[in-house]
Amino acid sequence: MEKVEESSFSALNKISRVIWGITYLIFFLPFFPNFCRIWRCFILRLFGAKIGKQSNIRSTVRIWAPWNLKVGNYSSIAPGTDIYNQGEIEIGDRTIISQKTYLCASTHDYNQATFPLVKKPIKIGNQVWIAADAFIGPGVQIGEGVIVGARSAVFKNIEPWTIVRGNPARFVKSRTHQLNGSAKIINQKIKVKDPDSDPEI
Repeated sequence: MEKVEESSFSALNKISRVIWGITYLIFFLPFFPNFCRIWRCFILRLFGAKIGKQSNIRSTVRIWAPWNLKVGNYSSIAPGTDIYNQGEIEIGDRTIISQKTYLCASTHDYNQATFPLVKKPIKIGNQVWIAADAFIGPGVQIGEGVIVGARSAVFKNIEPWTIVRGNPARFVKSRTHQLNGSAKIINQKIKVKDPDSDPEI
């Protein structure tokens, strides 16, 4: 079950974000060469991010709160990605987040007059590829092995080992792996069907 939390931010949170913003401009953003990835991960860990081994977060990735970010091993977050993690965002192992993707882990309760912020964590599984300029909405869970097509908008959970695309994102087909030159279907029990979808991604 997704964790939903109404929130207002403390003075400590606001001060921490100011310090992070200054640190980002001076010690993170300028260190854009690929060989600086270890340094960038070090800076993020100083601010509470949990970053696995050999992962690469590019210098132009915008991170609202590093302490709400968890990235697994051998994963990559491409330039221009926006991680709006007022709620927690977790990214698995060997996962690729392509350029200009927007991950948004919060929304507002429009049924209340005060329009309070509601944090809805995002969880992205292992071996996922989020293609360029996609939007991943609040509270979404993306299963292992999923591919999200470029410029897609995801508002609901995605079953493992499927390919989706569009706005809103819809099932296209099951994902296959090449194993010794032959295709192997990883998941044959797909319940979501979209008869109007194009068979190509």
